[in-house]
Amino acid sequence: MITGVDATVPVATLTTMDGESRVQADLAARGLDWQVVRYPATTATAEQAAAAVGCATGQIVKTLCFLASGRPTLVLVGGDRQVDTSRLAAILGVSRKKLRMANPTEVLEATGYPVGGVSPFGATTRCDVVADEALRAFSEVWVAAGSPNAVFRAEVGRLGETLGVQWATVGRGPADA
Repeated sequence: MITGVDATVPVATLTTMDGESRVQADLAARGLDWQVVRYPATTATAEQAAAAVGCATGQIVKTLCFLASGRPTLVLVGGDRQVDTSRLAAILGVSRKKLRMANPTEVLEATGYPVGGVSPFGATTRCDVVADEALRAFSEVWVAAGSPNAVFRAEVGRLGETLGVQWATVGRGPADA
């Protein structure tokens, strides 16, 4: 059983469920009471998600998929930040040339989710997970839930602990320029 970062729900079960159901099933299997919320409008971008839930853009967790020497790695970064690929490569122990952002087809293959709805929960492939330290500025964040119009609210500390993330400074924003 591999669901992404931890074995909790069998892959055969996950692959027969829609994205939102996979996320909710994985959350429940991990004993988390976080609830997937579906919005009538898209939440595919950080700005759209922040407007839908009524929070700061930095409280929206972008789950980005990178390939580090071909190995899928999920990077959790606030919606107001970009990933510094030089920092990420160093953290992952690969050269900058061996790190690249996955294309939409590779994202779907690695996670089972389309771009705009990638969640670190219920992924269909085991992935390393790195989270940007800037997320710790918030007590709660909103995370994509398997489709371009669904999210769930999560406590930052518990999110990191549950996923076993590696916390690191991998993001950069306007204040870092």
